[in-house]
Amino acid sequence: MRIIRTGVAPVGIVLALALAGCSSLEPSGGGGGDAAIDELSIVVPAGPGGGWDQTGRAMQADLQDEGLVGTATVTNVDGAGGTVGLANIANASDPNTLLVMGLVMVGAVETNQSQARIEDTTPIARLTEEQEVIVVPAESPYETIDDLVADIEENGKDVAITGGSAGGTDHILAGMLLKAAGMPAEDIASSLNYVAYSGGGESLAALLGNNVDAGISGISEYAEQVEAGELRALAVSGDERVDALPDAPTLTEAGYDVVLTNWRGVVAPGSIDDAEKEALTTAVTELAESEAWQATLEEKGWDDAFLAGDEFDSYLEGNIAEIQVVLQDIGLVE
Repeated sequence: MRIIRTGVAPVGIVLALALAGCSSLEPSGGGGGDAAIDELSIVVPAGPGGGWDQTGRAMQADLQDEGLVGTATVTNVDGAGGTVGLANIANASDPNTLLVMGLVMVGAVETNQSQARIEDTTPIARLTEEQEVIVVPAESPYETIDDLVADIEENGKDVAITGGSAGGTDHILAGMLLKAAGMPAEDIASSLNYVAYSGGGESLAALLGNNVDAGISGISEYAEQVEAGELRALAVSGDERVDALPDAPTLTEAGYDVVLTNWRGVVAPGSIDDAEKEALTTAVTELAESEAWQATLEEKGWDDAFLAGDEFDSYLEGNIAEIQVVLQDIGLVE
């Protein structure tokens, strides 16, 4: 596990593993101005460079630029598909703490048999949604998604696919792809050589170094390298093509009955009260409505999927139940 702290908060603000803090909900002078939350801690439960990290740092910048918080600090606490960070946030004492999370964590909780549960946190909001993309190094012999699938069917674990945390969105998509190709659930686990990294930068390095055969991640993590000709996109996972990768067909177009998008959002400690939840929800809602955040969505290629309040509570509950079934269906959990 690594803990990496960055931010512009005063030196006295240190988010330790226990996430004890001294933030205040009261409007104050200081750096906060009229912001209801003077000091906000954003926990990214993964290493630098991936989608969660990008989301947390974009939130940090835009919340401060819009004056919605006084100062915001990002802390990377990686390990076990985000469940190390989840374990620390569930009972954190600082009410002004947000954990970046999403579909990846929903799956990782199950595959890691985590004692920490998302249900132990306080849901705040879903923010973004993004298609996945399956890529290969530019010099790869795989010209189409069919080529990759055929090689896995023939050579099994000799074909290495990299992505985010085990049991996360990238891993789930790989399993769904093989299932759609006709592979029985019991064969998927024995045939799929999935190389998991907690940070997108590590997966990218493995791809560019030709240490793996293919990679799966959110479009924003690989689009730059595809455009530069360093990687080749074989397919995207949504129900339609995306502007950032116009030549990449959807999996459905390619003949695989698979549609999967990766959502990201934030939760807070499970111990916060209604007033503290309202303050956080208000700040995140105002962020989602801001021009700065809308510009971030466009720049990153993220879809606006904002959902808060009871609607997000219900969505999260349903998504957890749905992913439990999917993981069983593709043989990743019993």
